[in-house]
Amino acid sequence: MPGDPPPRVPPEALRLGMLFGGGAVVGLWAVQANASADADVLLATAAHLAGLLAGYGILVLLLLMARVPAVEHGVGADRLARWHARGGRFVVGGVAAHALLAWGAYLAHTGRGPLGGAADLLGYPALAAATAGTVLLLAAGAVSARAVRARVSHETWRGVHLLTYAGAAAAFFHQPAGPDLAGIPVLAWLWSLLHAQVAVLLLWYRAAVPLRAALRHRIRVVDVRSESPDTVSVVMRGRALAALQAEPGQFFRWRFLTRRLWRTALPFSLSAPPVGDTLRITVKVVGGHTRRVKRLRPGVRVAAAGPFGAMTARVRTRRKVLLIAGGAGITPLRALFETLPGGPGDLTLLYRARTSDQLLLHAELEQIAAGRQCRLHYLLGSSRGPDDPLTAANLRRLVPDIAEHDVYLCGSPGMADAASRALRRAGVPPDRVHAEVFAF
Repeated sequence: MPGDPPPRVPPEALRLGMLFGGGAVVGLWAVQANASADADVLLATAAHLAGLLAGYGILVLLLLMARVPAVEHGVGADRLARWHARGGRFVVGGVAAHALLAWGAYLAHTGRGPLGGAADLLGYPALAAATAGTVLLLAAGAVSARAVRARVSHETWRGVHLLTYAGAAAAFFHQPAGPDLAGIPVLAWLWSLLHAQVAVLLLWYRAAVPLRAALRHRIRVVDVRSESPDTVSVVMRGRALAALQAEPGQFFRWRFLTRRLWRTALPFSLSAPPVGDTLRITVKVVGGHTRRVKRLRPGVRVAAAGPFGAMTARVRTRRKVLLIAGGAGITPLRALFETLPGGPGDLTLLYRARTSDQLLLHAELEQIAAGRQCRLHYLLGSSRGPDDPLTAANLRRLVPDIAEHDVYLCGSPGMADAASRALRRAGVPPDRVHAEVFAF
């Protein structure tokens, strides 16, 4: 890997920073809280706290998804996505609580009825904008709920999710006029500066950097190879790709510049280590976008953002390594299987699939295992019932000293959860399990 390694923010440091910021917001509210037993004052004070925390939470969510390389490489995309999901539920709850408490405070103070009070509040332009932002944020939260998310397409989810940017912007214009900031110009200025910094990070890393990379590297598809009836490997070549410092185990967000695909950045892992100015991904058809990827032809231009992900050789802490893949999760682990340093017997790959027909890159895995004297086991069969091959007992049978291994895990959310539970029961400490989940 040329050059110095990219900087990385440790997960603990980011978590501590987020908690510190939340504590500062609570402190800001506490020093200005109005001690009173009056119902309207109590409701208004609680509304201020909920609003401040929700506003801060929105900034945190935007920062987590800003694709800042130091954060992505240090924390990992999978963990960032989990934090983002949990934070999203917190923000939706905070926004709803703020709106209801503020409405209740106004009704208690004026004696107006519910509908009349709502009409009065919407007469203020800043509050009307905040209400619009609240509706957009609640809509995004509703579509992101697990029960709903499973029933909508990725395109629909993504389109609604983009509304959170508009919702955050609409809500912001209401915040500096609030009593917690309006009375202290320095705080209002700092709050606005914080929003501006996050906006700059979003624009830089999600728009400017990918555009600059596309113009510099000029990546094009050079080959599309069929791996199975529903799987292809896409080989791409560009200029000065070593400058990307991509590592086995990482992924890019690929934007294939065709009429039907250019609007969506698709996350696919490298399925082979980078070689010179060549990159390869392996894609299994699971929906409309992946079906169009299968139909790509040589010459198509590609804009690639990345690399992302922390599931690389850098997180390894033990000599022996166990790799567990489920389905298409084999793609990043295949690249690691080839490149992780180790002697005979140090590396073991367990590949989970329902049937042998679902095994991807089978011949390559066999060749790597034979050439490096690594162990390769296929865990075939149903995950239901007593014959589930992904159990703690079976893991210990296949890898007797499993507790002494680092584990790299990649697969669907259900498979990753089942494997994580089995690994805990088999005695593997959670901090030695390095996981990425394949899910849109």
